[in-house]
Amino acid sequence: MVELSLEQAFERAEYHVERGEVSEARKFYQAILSAVPDNERALTALAALQEGQSLTNVGDPPQEVTTQLVNLYNSGQLVATVEQARTLTDQYPKAFIIWNILGAAHKGLGKTFEASQAFKKVTKLNPTYADGFNNLGTTLKEQGKLEEAVEAFEKAIFLKPGYADAYNNMGNALKDQGKLEEAIEAYNTSIVLDPNSAGAYNNLGVALQIQGRFNKAIDSYNEALSINPNYAETINNMAGALETQGKLKEAIEAYSKAYAFKNDHAYALSKRLHQQARICDWQSIEEDCSLLPRLGISGDAISPFAVLSLEDAPERHRLRSENYAKAKFLQKPLPFPGIPSQMPKRLRIGYFSADFKEHPVAYLIAKVLEQHNCGKFEVFGYSLHGSSSGNLHQRIKKSFDCFTDVKDMSDKDVALRARHDKIDIAIDLNGYTQNARAGIFAYRAAPIQINYLGFPGTMGANFIDYIIADQNLIPPSNQKYYFEKQLYLPNTYMPTDNGRKFSKHSILRNNMGLPDSAFVFCCFNNNYKISPKEFDIWMRLLTKVKDSVLWLRKSNQLSDKNIIKEAQKRNIDSSRLVFTDRVSIDDHLSRYKLADLFLDTFNYNAHTTASEALWAGLPIVTKLGKGFAARVAGSLLNAVGLPELITHDEEAYEALILELATKPKKLSAIKQKLEVNRLSKPLFDTEQYTKHLENGYLQAYQRHFDGKKPDTIFVKE
Repeated sequence: MVELSLEQAFERAEYHVERGEVSEARKFYQAILSAVPDNERALTALAALQEGQSLTNVGDPPQEVTTQLVNLYNSGQLVATVEQARTLTDQYPKAFIIWNILGAAHKGLGKTFEASQAFKKVTKLNPTYADGFNNLGTTLKEQGKLEEAVEAFEKAIFLKPGYADAYNNMGNALKDQGKLEEAIEAYNTSIVLDPNSAGAYNNLGVALQIQGRFNKAIDSYNEALSINPNYAETINNMAGALETQGKLKEAIEAYSKAYAFKNDHAYALSKRLHQQARICDWQSIEEDCSLLPRLGISGDAISPFAVLSLEDAPERHRLRSENYAKAKFLQKPLPFPGIPSQMPKRLRIGYFSADFKEHPVAYLIAKVLEQHNCGKFEVFGYSLHGSSSGNLHQRIKKSFDCFTDVKDMSDKDVALRARHDKIDIAIDLNGYTQNARAGIFAYRAAPIQINYLGFPGTMGANFIDYIIADQNLIPPSNQKYYFEKQLYLPNTYMPTDNGRKFSKHSILRNNMGLPDSAFVFCCFNNNYKISPKEFDIWMRLLTKVKDSVLWLRKSNQLSDKNIIKEAQKRNIDSSRLVFTDRVSIDDHLSRYKLADLFLDTFNYNAHTTASEALWAGLPIVTKLGKGFAARVAGSLLNAVGLPELITHDEEAYEALILELATKPKKLSAIKQKLEVNRLSKPLFDTEQYTKHLENGYLQAYQRHFDGKKPDTIFVKE
């Protein structure tokens, strides 16, 4: 001990522990205690050795047996390793090294439960083996047992204070809990201990990116890539940060690079496809379309939203959501109290959203929140992505009986807060859209949980009970494409605000760059929804309808340039395309009146945009598809009494648009009908809609109160 530092003495002791040489390890721990009598680490290790002496160094396998097993594992023969290790554990049940290899092989095969059981055996047989606790922590994290994982990592670090890998792994578990500052501290410690850890730099970047500190995140990713230039995960994460900053070209290049380094990197491919759709790079999308049938279905999971606009394939959309939910949400639900003995006098409804601000979902639902019957319902709002100073945020905030900003709380703590608030029905207004936090619902924030409005499709998760729908949106024959049970409203699933105001000042065509005498075709959908199928039809219509123009939203410079190029390929002059900038919401509503006809997209319809256009008196022609996203406009047109504007194939879609554009009297009659129906049909009857929604909530809770499982609910007119 005279010639060794304290840390060197611990290293020698741990070396002997790993070899099962208990007596030698004890000598070093006793020497440490001679020098530092109250050293807690040495005291704990020595006590553990004393307790486990009969379990170690007794009946250990010969060294060559262990070496052969290690070599088998290192060669990648994991099934054979499991078989051999099981045989050896029968012969040498107290050999922790064998159990450790068994756990590692199970983990490599994706059998995290079996792996965790093996690693638990390791820590029992050798309570001083830091690697055993670290391995146990990683498998517990993969099972969603985040608190237990953190405890295991803390134990590993206690036994081995300079354990960089354990700090990194603990950071991952803390990050998944939403404890970002603690995670960042753990990553930084790991980096100090091991400056060459590309993984720790990558993980630090992810935590910083979640906090919105994109430049710092990119700096961290660059550090990781300086260590490992071919680190596909880091390149992919870098792409995400660039995407959020609006640097779409750079993001696409990074996603392409990540995919090139790892050809089965489904997530990188799906994100690249979505960014290519955002810039209307249809040729590049076409090159990868053959991969769509397998993307996110076989192999790694992807974010389901990324490819919603690329195909109308509801069965595959469901499979992607199911795979995503299984891969991402491993949390065990919090235990629930029993069903109450009496029905609550007022049901407590909790709305969870990252979009209580100037956002399409907020515009749609604002008045419904204000209309809730306070005698029957107590309404809670949980803001998942912070507060805003905007007027709409303030309006929505006032509509709740209780409003809580939970941005900085972990998913579990948010679920616990909802439990504390005694929420009866939790409404997820995000699904799998930007800044969503479905992990809250995986913990079970409430006895009943509903997918509503924000995500146009199934979440594929066993913790979501219902999806708000209507029978035009999800006909009974299409229920097989949805994991949730349908809560059918009688007219349309979409809420509206019949108090929305138009601009107080006059908006003229020349203010918007539109020719005064032109026939104006309009599509204000996000440009990623546009595909060559619609665009081919639109360009033919411009050719056939004299003095017509197509009015589109400005999305980004690249998409505008690409759309112009695509038009020119189809012999349409760029002057026939007019791109509009963002304006105030009142002006936005008013400018719909300047158009003659709204042209819908196919795979992913106009949703909020369709509601706005109809409220402004602008007719929409749509093509009814198969999936949720492809049937929304049809739902709205039925609810406003204009089913004649719904077509069922591309030929009928084109023919109807051409007829309306060339027969002014017919189009005028449609507009007059819309003007009458706007205030007389169900679509914009917010008060009646709210009563129907509340009726659905009551029926769902009644089933729960009666001890019945969720099932299809029909709300009557």
